Amino acid sequence: RGYDDPIETEMVEERIPYLHGGYAAPLAQPERGSMASIDRLGKRSPSIDSIRKDPRWRDPDLPEVIAMLSHPIDPVKSNAAAYLQHLCYENDKIKKDVRHLKGIPILVGLLDHPKPEVHRKACGALRNISYGKDNENKVAIKNCDGIPALIRLLRKTNDMEVRELITGTLWNLSSYEPLKMVIINHGLQTLTNEVIIPHSGWESEPNEDSKPRDAEWTTVFKNTSGCLRNVSSDGAEARRRLRECDGLVDALLHALQSAVGKKDTDNKSVENCVCIMRNLSYHVHKEVPGADKYQELDASQTTSTGGSQKKKKDDAGCFGGKKAKGKKNGDLDRNFDTLDLPKRSEAAKGFELLYQPDVVRLYLSILTESQNFNTLEAAAGALQNLSAGNWTWSTYIRATVRKERGLPVLVELLQSDSDKVVRAVSIALRNLSMDRRNKDLIGSYAMGELVRNLPSRQQRSAKNLEEDTVVAVLNTIHEIITDSSENARSLIQTQGIQKLVAISKSSQSPRETKAASHVLQMIWSYKELRNALQKDGWNKSHFQSVSATPKGSKGTTGRSGYDDSTLPLVDKSQDNEKAGSRDMIPMDELGPDGYSTIDHRDKERKYKTSDNTGDASEKEPLKNDTNRKNINRSNRASVNLVDARDIKPQPVDSWV
Repeated sequence: RGYDDPIETEMVEERIPYLHGGYAAPLAQPERGSMASIDRLGKRSPSIDSIRKDPRWRDPDLPEVIAMLSHPIDPVKSNAAAYLQHLCYENDKIKKDVRHLKGIPILVGLLDHPKPEVHRKACGALRNISYGKDNENKVAIKNCDGIPALIRLLRKTNDMEVRELITGTLWNLSSYEPLKMVIINHGLQTLTNEVIIPHSGWESEPNEDSKPRDAEWTTVFKNTSGCLRNVSSDGAEARRRLRECDGLVDALLHALQSAVGKKDTDNKSVENCVCIMRNLSYHVHKEVPGADKYQELDASQTTSTGGSQKKKKDDAGCFGGKKAKGKKNGDLDRNFDTLDLPKRSEAAKGFELLYQPDVVRLYLSILTESQNFNTLEAAAGALQNLSAGNWTWSTYIRATVRKERGLPVLVELLQSDSDKVVRAVSIALRNLSMDRRNKDLIGSYAMGELVRNLPSRQQRSAKNLEEDTVVAVLNTIHEIITDSSENARSLIQTQGIQKLVAISKSSQSPRETKAASHVLQMIWSYKELRNALQKDGWNKSHFQSVSATPKGSKGTTGRSGYDDSTLPLVDKSQDNEKAGSRDMIPMDELGPDGYSTIDHRDKERKYKTSDNTGDASEKEPLKNDTNRKNINRSNRASVNLVDARDIKPQPVDSWV
């Protein structure tokens, strides 16, 4: 259960003076009993009947409660803070009033109070105040140095309840974009040292005789990983800081390996960790120190040698077929790569672990075992990011995915009922197909699944995929058939022409129409296929674009570089956002489905979708079955995919 799940059946029924009829409201969890009663100052509490009969008992007004925070007697302070926490539970008006009455600076000051009861109740109140849509409350906490105060308290307390409150408050604060770097500046290393490393089970210098420790999926770890998940989306500088944070990447990978080993890949903490890894994998080919040493002029040159038919024969085992005769495993492995991995004097560590080929096996295990759509999308997005870019490591990653039999895993996920999983997997396959041998295999074994995800003339696909996912599938098909008449022939054999023509002629989406037209033009460019097409009743008019073809393109294009624009998941209310924007858009907090992200260029619109969504980075979705592979989810977020200006759309990166 999330720390913020409302549990009305567990209301605290303590008697509080000043209250008519013993009123008690539900408390934010997990602070059961944290609404301490002020009457503990006396030797005995008045009965409910006496409260009702005695006119001296009344509800304290808010200014009185805030004044009690400065009372010289510590129990009065703690009880007042507990009562504020109680009043602020899902009550935006009370939170606003507390801010206007200058109660937030007093609560922040109490975080440094030596008495555990006082700073615990103050932290609980701040967590409830920081939760919700009103970012002014978050800013108010930041403006009175609340973030460094929370970090100081985290360093000095061992109380698990207090740690849960601290990290929960920081998770709430991290949902507001202007506060992300503040949290990084004041708390990144502390959060890593105090929570992520010890709870992950990773040890920087393990004892040779001791067994590796498993990760502990505590609430504190969930809150902290959720906070780091949010701040990791703040841009290049944030990514740099997290990559270079001592022990962070090592600990996250160890935690994920522990989850795979225990077959426990569906919890929220694992989801957060995979999302952080996906974010930190974004632009590794440009941003990590020394990346320029591994840049390649053309990533295809190292993987295009030899005939495609021979490669198909050698790599058939990737999809369960028979290997070429006379090839032993060692010979086959050597045939996968013409380049040797760089020689190392010591094992990789820190940010270097992000792009080592060994990480591919971890992501593939998660893709195989997890039932959580958010985790599946993030793992596929990580492979997508790592296989993008014209540098040596992306070449190794593409080959390693094939070598580890990852292509069948990705192809199977094209059958997912989740729109966002199909989209992420499609783009990952597109980047992986930059490897010629991958392209041949994907063309042979994935074309049918890709075509099945396209809408037909009568209706959209059975899964009712979003426009952006359909465009992603079309762009992947285009990449697969480029420079491969055999793959184009596979497309024809899967009855894909009928769907493509229907989309290009009758789709209500200009982007779908354009993408389908690009694929059709590429098919018609193969003269050896025209006779077969004409026998099936197709003619040149079916393959001509509705709009004019760019000058000099002749229906095809040469290989172009990677597109480094991001793919923000946007709120459904942003239908008027310009598709194909080339701007780099920072990511914001999680949206109503627990994973969608918000476009910073119009933050206010994120609150028009529903009155009760809140900041989903703070409010974990209900623990139902909406994140399972076999559930067809509704209200999915859409993605602004790049609408390339040239004929051939380019590979893209992604982040959370």
